[in-house]
Amino acid sequence: MYQLKVILATTREGRKGPAVAAWFMEWLTLQHDFEAELIDLKAVNLPFLDEPEHPKLRRYHRDHTKRWSKMIDPADAFVFVTCEYNYGFPAPLKNALDFIYHEWNYKPAAFVSYGGIGAGVRAVQMLKEVVTTQKMVPLFEAVHIPFFTNHINEEGEFIPTESMIRSAEIMMKELLKWTKGLKAMREAEK
Repeated sequence: MYQLKVILATTREGRKGPAVAAWFMEWLTLQHDFEAELIDLKAVNLPFLDEPEHPKLRRYHRDHTKRWSKMIDPADAFVFVTCEYNYGFPAPLKNALDFIYHEWNYKPAAFVSYGGIGAGVRAVQMLKEVVTTQKMVPLFEAVHIPFFTNHINEEGEFIPTESMIRSAEIMMKELLKWTKGLKAMREAEK
């Protein structure tokens, strides 16, 4: 079974991302190829990047960086659950990506984005540029959720449409292909 880390990017008070992430995690229990773990950046609570040495050196001095590295390193694949802030993705996610380097390398990245009319698509496009510099492989297939607040019920639960579920199915099928191939490549180089 492959290790999937689902990373929730938003950290602000009043955020709705946990509802979207909860739906996706529940839906993932129906998938049998991945063992998924939700990583909420609010709970991780990284400070602004404060390591004295470059992440490529992998000589971490701070305990929070060592913990973060141990959370991410075992992953075979990632799904980033993100909103869009001013045409970009949330700063805590950029900070979390920058803290470490090798732990991200040669692993596929998929995206569940949400927002208003733009559905978080611009945030994902910007995020793809960043993850490629960390040698991740961003997928084309994604789940983009427009007007996401219209899909949150009175209990605060996210209720997806059939097209959102179908998008998740297509994305995860593609993610599995890339996960298998990139894991084999990583293991061949050990």
